[in-house]
Amino acid sequence: MQIASDGLTDVGRVRTNNEDSFRILESLHLFVISDGMGGEAHGEVASSLAVETIVNYCTEAKDDSGITLSEAPGDHWAEKTKRLQRAVHLANSRIYESAQKNLEQRGMGATLTATWFDNGRLSIAHVGDSRAYLLRGGTLQQLTNDHSLVAEQVRRGIITPQEAEASEMQSVLLRALGAHSEVEVDVDEVGIYPRDVLLLCSDGLTRMVTEPEIAGSLQAETNPTSAARKLIELANERGGIDNVTVIVARFQEEPRRWLSWLRRGSA
Repeated sequence: MQIASDGLTDVGRVRTNNEDSFRILESLHLFVISDGMGGEAHGEVASSLAVETIVNYCTEAKDDSGITLSEAPGDHWAEKTKRLQRAVHLANSRIYESAQKNLEQRGMGATLTATWFDNGRLSIAHVGDSRAYLLRGGTLQQLTNDHSLVAEQVRRGIITPQEAEASEMQSVLLRALGAHSEVEVDVDEVGIYPRDVLLLCSDGLTRMVTEPEIAGSLQAETNPTSAARKLIELANERGGIDNVTVIVARFQEEPRRWLSWLRRGSA
């Protein structure tokens, strides 16, 4: 499949610094987003370290992170899924160690959502409340579970989704990179088909823009750059209370070679 992708980040209308980081590695079909936490405790350092660690580990030849996983990777996972899982554990370790060595960084942390596409399959690794969505046939599906207090309360039936959206506790995370020496990493795999659209975003988008609005924007704007820009504009129009970062990737079937020869011959 052919993949058209782009990503944008914006400081928003309230914050003065941007603690979000993202990377798109087109050659590997690797997409990574991270939202730093800590403010003066260098949340932007944590998110940048998270993203760079994932990209570097997934691009280097060796396959040994030197990290002992708190959970064993399942045998049924693809190799890229296992590697992505190890990369996230390594990122957690590096953020935690940096905070321990540098007093001014104590308390910093980051969310992390990374996806890696290969041979029709999307590998996903996730910690925190940045999200991955898949738009297919007009239906938007959230691929990740938020590791937040309100999300856990919704899952347990303590509060409703509507109450969660209005809660002042939305920013309280139960799981993040760098908070502890070890972290539990969610991993998953999803089959990808032509005309699917992948969205990775920080909570600066999802706290401001509803899922139906997100789906509508992705359907209306077929260019990934235009779609990312539209979503960020919507978040800022609603108040832009946080940094907002968006990655959009559209999957298309490769044109058949005989058709390209036919077009060339008729030109």
